[in-house]
Amino acid sequence: MSIGSRIILDSKQLNLSIERICYQLIENHNDFSKTVLVGLQPRGVFVAQRIHERLQILTGKQIQLGWLDITFNRDDHRRHEIPLIPSKNKMDFLVEGKKVIMIDDVLFTGRTIRAGMDALMAFGRPSVIELVVLIDRRFSRQLPIEPNYVGVRIDTIVSEKVEVALTESGGNDTVKLFSSEQE
Repeated sequence: MSIGSRIILDSKQLNLSIERICYQLIENHNDFSKTVLVGLQPRGVFVAQRIHERLQILTGKQIQLGWLDITFNRDDHRRHEIPLIPSKNKMDFLVEGKKVIMIDDVLFTGRTIRAGMDALMAFGRPSVIELVVLIDRRFSRQLPIEPNYVGVRIDTIVSEKVEVALTESGGNDTVKLFSSEQE
């Protein structure tokens, strides 16, 4: 069995996707006075930080940004042989009555997003939760969760893997699809 890979987004395409998402958010949220951004640990935080930085430049507004560790909200956290070590939340605001834009890198089964919504409720009851993902892996959903804003939609099978490599996490701003090929 060998592993094949192909680039889904190069650096330029990745930045264009983030830019397009930002303009869609501006169109739908206008002044962001009752809107907050929340990245999901670990990789959703990097995407959220980029979106946050770009939105503040484009709008000239201060927009609240936080991130959530969903480790113990996951439905599979007890299935690992090695105990999971949680990261830190950075939520220095409540979401009560606010529009929350939840951000992650890849939407696959939907379980991470469900865990994110569960974790978010500890910070109040938002008026709306919207979902931003850089990559939407269609045809793999286990829960009825769909993103509001998407960088790229790709059709994948379960055996394939999507890797988002951002400079903030030691990568080089690419998104690759890895697939197992039978020899």
